[in-house]
Amino acid sequence: MNYRVNEKGYYGDFGGAYIPEMLYPNIEDLRNRYLSIINEPAFQAEYKDLLKNYVGRPSPLFYANRLSEHYGAKIYLKREDLNHTGAHKINNTVGQIILAERLGKKRIIAETGAGQHGVATATVCSLKGLECVIYMGEVDIKRQAPNVARMKMMGATVIPATSGSKTLKDATNEAMRDWINNPVDTHYIIGSVVGPHPYPEMVSLFQSIISEETKIQLLEQTGSTEPDYVLACVGGGSNAMGMFYHFLDDENVKLIAAEAAGLGVNSGHSAATSILGREGVLHGSRTILMQTDDGQVIEPYSISAGLDYPGIGPQHAHLHKVKRVNYVAITDDEAMQACMLCSKLEGIIPAIETGHALAALANIDFKKDDVVVICLSGRGDKDLDTFMTYFNL
Repeated sequence: MNYRVNEKGYYGDFGGAYIPEMLYPNIEDLRNRYLSIINEPAFQAEYKDLLKNYVGRPSPLFYANRLSEHYGAKIYLKREDLNHTGAHKINNTVGQIILAERLGKKRIIAETGAGQHGVATATVCSLKGLECVIYMGEVDIKRQAPNVARMKMMGATVIPATSGSKTLKDATNEAMRDWINNPVDTHYIIGSVVGPHPYPEMVSLFQSIISEETKIQLLEQTGSTEPDYVLACVGGGSNAMGMFYHFLDDENVKLIAAEAAGLGVNSGHSAATSILGREGVLHGSRTILMQTDDGQVIEPYSISAGLDYPGIGPQHAHLHKVKRVNYVAITDDEAMQACMLCSKLEGIIPAIETGHALAALANIDFKKDDVVVICLSGRGDKDLDTFMTYFNL
């Protein structure tokens, strides 16, 4: 089975570039040049130097002894929360900012939900001295105020999206409109494995450093590069794609992706795309998305600002359809309790997004020698207000 993108930008039935004519030159320029640019020795040297000395990679692979005892398996946490800016998002923005420079772009735009991608984009724009505009849903601006402050401190302009659910989907819509109006000088740093080709593939390549390091670290710690299970949370799906990337062709490794069930899959307040969604086009690619019978996007919901997206990346849609990855739905309550458990057992406060992956552990019947790797995609500092309200702290 082939899990990679083909020459036309598709993963099986999903992918492609469904874009307005105004964006065609941008996408074509990117598609024709991105691989040759990122494979240049000078690009790779700068990228690896920044990952090491700016981001702080490699991120540790931590054996979670007390969580392991609790669940009856050998559980390792890939500590993306320890990256500069507190999440996996910086892996992609570092790569894309170097690419944007080589494409001659002077202005950067991005969308953000939980704010981690916005912070990571503002960070690298500050590093490179480029203008930065971040689109963020009005609702997310309120619930992720610390990240908004970080973006502004680094010189970014944060523009609220006030349409629809005023969350990630709407921020993405606004960023797309900006790019259509400013196609010459602007590069759009998409934060997840979504959007028109080549973005899903490009973002997954930059995030694949997660699984690349994990295999090396597993060999050092366990004597094998092959775990029994790999888990990650999925909204659009960039941390999961990075975590799964180098395990896709190893059919012995069980891959589990945790989506946001919100108040319950059938509650009307959910973002469990793989269960509730149907095939269609969203934000420039053919994928699986939540939509009405007449094709209108259904507003998603999750307590986590980074998972309330109505679709999944096209590679995820393919992996779901061919059953290579098991997509499971985790409720708000399950995710929040998993965050608290991790905090109390390991002294690590995870992002609520990550809590969905941690909660999925409770649904697996482990053998005591099973090796399990979870992508700890981000830290929970940004979610303290939500934790304080939920747990009455």
